[in-house]
Amino acid sequence: MKTLLKNAHILTMDDQYTEYVSGWLLTENGCVAALGEGDAPQADEIIDCGGGILLPGFVNLHCHASMIPFRTMGDDCPDRLRRFLFPLEQEAWTRELTYLGARFAIAEMLLSGITTFADMYYYEAEVARACVEMGMRGYLGETVICQRAPGSDTPEDALALSESLLQAYADSEWVRPIIAPHGTTTVSAEMLQKCQALAEKYDTLLTLHACEMDDEMRFFAERGQTPVSYLDSLGLCGPRLLAVHCIHLTDADIACLARRGARIAHCPGSNVKAGKGVAPMRDAARAGIPFGFGTDGASSGNTLSLFDQMRLFAVCQKTKYHDRSLFPAREIVRAATRGGAEALGMERTGVLRPGFRADLALVGTDRPALFPLYDPYSALVYGACAADVRLVMTAGVVRVRDGRLSQTDVPALRQALEKAMPPFRAAAEKYADTLKAKEA
Repeated sequence: MKTLLKNAHILTMDDQYTEYVSGWLLTENGCVAALGEGDAPQADEIIDCGGGILLPGFVNLHCHASMIPFRTMGDDCPDRLRRFLFPLEQEAWTRELTYLGARFAIAEMLLSGITTFADMYYYEAEVARACVEMGMRGYLGETVICQRAPGSDTPEDALALSESLLQAYADSEWVRPIIAPHGTTTVSAEMLQKCQALAEKYDTLLTLHACEMDDEMRFFAERGQTPVSYLDSLGLCGPRLLAVHCIHLTDADIACLARRGARIAHCPGSNVKAGKGVAPMRDAARAGIPFGFGTDGASSGNTLSLFDQMRLFAVCQKTKYHDRSLFPAREIVRAATRGGAEALGMERTGVLRPGFRADLALVGTDRPALFPLYDPYSALVYGACAADVRLVMTAGVVRVRDGRLSQTDVPALRQALEKAMPPFRAAAEKYADTLKAKEA
């Protein structure tokens, strides 16, 4: 089937940042078949884009998608990871919550123009099932952590689940399994090396939280190291590594990551919300480290929209370095689209050109805040929001049309998740005093 998208301001995100101000794009067999301006080819379906901005789909480089039930819980609570997140997960998290939470999160991401996400959580086989059902590309890793966790009593159990996922989805269109040790201080050196060995065996990525927490930095400083130098000593710093957060990178860390060919998933929203700091992304970018943006989970960043991350990235970086010209808007849009695809090692994705996957998003420009439109990149970074997304395709199939999901609807997904949440809510009540500790 051929689908023609016409009357669009197309941002191809190619090397020359080619634009078609009044353009058309033709999809066929899941890919972009042709695009340009002027006379458009014939098609089985024609969609009028109404002058909106058409660009490659956004890539969310770091998420804990299923954590929707945790949203707004203890947002202002210090050290909440150990005070109630870990204990509540161990006590009340279920396979069903993973599946239903993932479906709801995928809906939220699709509605905000995201077509691919990288995920780290528990029962990832359920997240994979949700991706296949909803037509979302997922780079999915079972959390490996040296403590009892949902679905696994030991890190060896979690690593076995990782290998099962790798085997089950070896040839999947939608799911690429990855290896996901939790972090530098929550996984032993021996287990980190086992994770790396499994990533090498199956030729896939390894992702983990690094240089994020103050106590993490103190732990390694007392040993004369940084998290990055520690990972490098174990052989993890290489082209398979997608390091998440990287707030407290030193110059030596940046040089190491660049030299080894590692990538960064930058999560400005969750970083600054937790008061952890602003990552030195100007220096990382100048060193040539590939990077893109992550939303983190709904517990850490609340929203699963990359529009928020783009805007926060811009204002945080410009403020950190006192440089208004730093990271022009088109470079930020690139990081949210093509940059994320490159960080994941995706082929034929992240650019609108013939032969590339038809994973794309249309952002409407009819809202008052988006007029006049002198610079579409600036409009996306500083004015647009998830509610402006009008249409989303993955593999040339319309997943969002006129701002609504095509295959299901949000109320139905919410109802199913709410129906499964009462035991989780009851368990969370035990932590009510902890969650209010900040107010006392």
